[in-house]
Amino acid sequence: MILEMCIDSVESAIASAEGGADRIEFCANLLEGGTTPSLGAIRETKRRAKINLSVMVRPRGGDFCHTEEEFAVMQEDVRIFKEEGVDGVVFGLLNPDGTIDADRTRQLIELANPLPVTFHRAFDMARDPIEALDTLIELGVQRILTSGQEPSVFEGTELIRQLIERAGDRIIIMPGCGITLKNVDRVIAETGAKEIHVAAPAPQASLMTHRNDEVFMGTALRSEEYARYVTPVQNVSALRKKIG
Repeated sequence: MILEMCIDSVESAIASAEGGADRIEFCANLLEGGTTPSLGAIRETKRRAKINLSVMVRPRGGDFCHTEEEFAVMQEDVRIFKEEGVDGVVFGLLNPDGTIDADRTRQLIELANPLPVTFHRAFDMARDPIEALDTLIELGVQRILTSGQEPSVFEGTELIRQLIERAGDRIIIMPGCGITLKNVDRVIAETGAKEIHVAAPAPQASLMTHRNDEVFMGTALRSEEYARYVTPVQNVSALRKKIG
């Protein structure tokens, strides 16, 4: 059973490695579902954490229908991360009609080659999951991250199992979204998955003793200003122990 941790900091990457995860998906802005992390964060992770490192390539939050300028940024990010020696890249592109943007996906796959490619939860916004699956298999994507086109894996269990059965050995279907230590066994049993994707952060108190509670750095929909979320080693270790 492959355990992939979804993380957004060097500290969480180190903890994932020490806790026994097989792979990390490194993102920024998890509140937006993950965007492209900084090059500095990736370099520091490679220096400090001995773990398979996949990197999110997503220039913004929101939908997955990208402009010409955004796609150019994605191309450049794939080139840069490949040069940096990451172990895989993660991205997803859709056409306005909800089909897979096969042309641009193919271009990014060619740029990433020989790195493996994960098509992320843009898949869950596709109009037809079977059509999308077949397209991604044809394109040569190695892995699909999905909640079964539902808010969490549990609502999407039936579709995930169908996808796994249809995919066979042609592509990996990796459930993700809403998996916890309490329910991970059930997810595995009900889907037949061989890989799982888990985010397991915990709040860490700010080091600040002086605090201005009248000012915040984001919009009205924001995380707490004086708290940060880091994945603890014990959370990863507990998952590793439970799934074997």
